[in-house]
Amino acid sequence: MTIQHRTRRSGQLVAVLSLGALALAACGSSTSSSTSSEAAASSAAPAASAPAASAPAASAAAPAASAAAAGACDPSKVVLIGQVRNETNPYEAAWLDGGDAYAKQVGLTQQRLTSKQQEQIRQVLATGDAACTVLNVLPNGDSDTLPIVKAAQDAGAWVVTQWNKPGDVNVPDYDHWISHLTYNGKESGKQIAEAMFAQMGGKGNIVALQGILDTAAAKDRFAGLQEALAANPGITLLDDQTADFSRDKALAVTKTLLTKHGDQINGIWTANDDMALGALQALDAAGKTGVAVAGIDAVPEAVQAVSDGKMTATVSSDGPWQGAIGLAIGYCAATGQLDVASLSPENRAFFAKQFLITKDNAADFLAPKADPADFDCANVFNRVVGPIQ
Repeated sequence: MTIQHRTRRSGQLVAVLSLGALALAACGSSTSSSTSSEAAASSAAPAASAPAASAPAASAAAPAASAAAAGACDPSKVVLIGQVRNETNPYEAAWLDGGDAYAKQVGLTQQRLTSKQQEQIRQVLATGDAACTVLNVLPNGDSDTLPIVKAAQDAGAWVVTQWNKPGDVNVPDYDHWISHLTYNGKESGKQIAEAMFAQMGGKGNIVALQGILDTAAAKDRFAGLQEALAANPGITLLDDQTADFSRDKALAVTKTLLTKHGDQINGIWTANDDMALGALQALDAAGKTGVAVAGIDAVPEAVQAVSDGKMTATVSSDGPWQGAIGLAIGYCAATGQLDVASLSPENRAFFAKQFLITKDNAADFLAPKADPADFDCANVFNRVVGPIQ
């Protein structure tokens, strides 16, 4: 898998997006009752158990093969909308902050949506100029993706989705669903597991905290853990419980696991950083030390914990970049600078680059800054590392 060669067009954005700073600001809430990358946080192709759906042919698409499809939207008239589940989650807040930063660079303002995704999107599309509306959405789960896409398609709006998508739904079947991007969750789940096992000396017992089970991220990350366990017979999985990508739930679940298994636990594998931070709180409350903990998302608080040696590892999918890139792809399509029909299948549904963070390189991720040229229309697919398989 290779990253496409970067090209730059004239007139590129010149201000540096301090997305790392935005992400740091997003950590203001110390707890979360919602999900993360997740669905969050590194995800491979959705499991076969994902809800089935039938996609209409592109020719059946909306009244909407509108003037905007030919690039008729005045840039100043484009409406940018970013939607996550709950921005009390630091990853998702950073995701929206990245969208704010991008919108500012093109002289617009992002509308931030959370909570009731399908209802909010229908309301937004029913007002204003849907043909010049761009949606960058992190669906709650696989089953939410297709209704959101169909609503955008029928209205003629442009939509980019991230993380969650039923495996049997094809993005190119929809001419206004520009791209779906996600991360190789099996790879990230395996990477953090292997980092933990190395810290444990290749032997010992672990427990695992899973995310929301109707998400590709949760399924794939746990599959990565299972693959790592199969290759490391010295490590035993004592227990796994679902904590829904939530710090509060992870705190409670970890307390229960510590009561049940006590000193047998040498490591805690978690499907995202918010749960890892909840597990750390439980360990601190119990006075437990020397337990390896790993997560995924690289939220600033977790990266700092890795740097300080409190956590073993995390994986960065660069939440602020995700919040910006979805809007950038949509903006380029709405203004006619990106011809969706001519995009390769690889750019319609793809894995994006991710980064394993350990104590050795954590300092490099404490205050990351994005290059504004990454969001230039000529460069929006620079982090593609391969098609979703």
